[in-house]
Amino acid sequence: MSHATTPPAPASAGTKDRSGLLARVTDVRSVYGGGEQDFTAVDGVSLELGEGEILGLAGESGCGKTTLGNTLAMIATPPLYVLSGTLEIDDEVIDLSTLSPADVKRHRPYRGSTVSMLPQGAMNAISPTVRIRSLVHDVMRAHRTGVSKDEALDRARDRLKMLEMPVRVLDSYAHQLSGGMKQRVITVISTLLDPRLLIADEPTSALDVSSQRMLVEMLLAMVEQRIMSGVVFVTHDLPVLSQVSDKLAIMNAGSIVEMGPTRQLVEDPQHPYTKKLLSSVLDPTAETRERGRDRAQGGAPAPAPSTEEAR
Repeated sequence: MSHATTPPAPASAGTKDRSGLLARVTDVRSVYGGGEQDFTAVDGVSLELGEGEILGLAGESGCGKTTLGNTLAMIATPPLYVLSGTLEIDDEVIDLSTLSPADVKRHRPYRGSTVSMLPQGAMNAISPTVRIRSLVHDVMRAHRTGVSKDEALDRARDRLKMLEMPVRVLDSYAHQLSGGMKQRVITVISTLLDPRLLIADEPTSALDVSSQRMLVEMLLAMVEQRIMSGVVFVTHDLPVLSQVSDKLAIMNAGSIVEMGPTRQLVEDPQHPYTKKLLSSVLDPTAETRERGRDRAQGGAPAPAPSTEEAR
């Protein structure tokens, strides 16, 4: 479980439009197969996301949250198979199953524009041998064949300016950018087609606190400016989610065990697993808090009681 320092709450949080339902996910079941038996990774997950909302999806490593993200982004490839599930968005019900090559082909028009993925390890997703401008053009050309290179670059420049990022990064190679800048560049590229829904898989896990804050503020700004209409933020970093998400969904063993408004769920969790998960990172004991105050004030931490005193 991550114990990274929590970035300060972004100033723009809480200004989103929640005028209606953006997406409804129903009965998603995904397995890893190909061997003697299948391993169930996502088991009957259903959830809803409103317009302008950020849904935090949290849980331990191996709980199925990244698999769920890949399923929703329609990028599941063998040995991952989606047995069932639908994504209802923009009055269209999309069958998420991937039981045949025809299913995978059917999903292609939705990728990038309806749903886009900001992948885990995005900082390693930029080829070291090409400039960012070439990557931008390749992405646009792959999804919209009629877009010229100049049009793609103009769109990228506008997006960078909107998000207060230097346009010069388009002429850079990956090694010339910091880790935080690479992550934000990949975020821009992932949203070039203005997706309705962004699946962000562990976008802050490899960043320092300052870069975490910049990325989180960037995502909030993109939602507020309607570059995208909602985000599923997948991470095990509960301190970050408690600051930026509107709703939290807690996963365990492939299922969502509890879901609700972030503040309500953090302050009054109901499921035993949720209580243990939250207490591991968000609820230090009174003794730990007291020692932290002593250090902050320059004094020595209070000694732990001896065995005799404890009796």
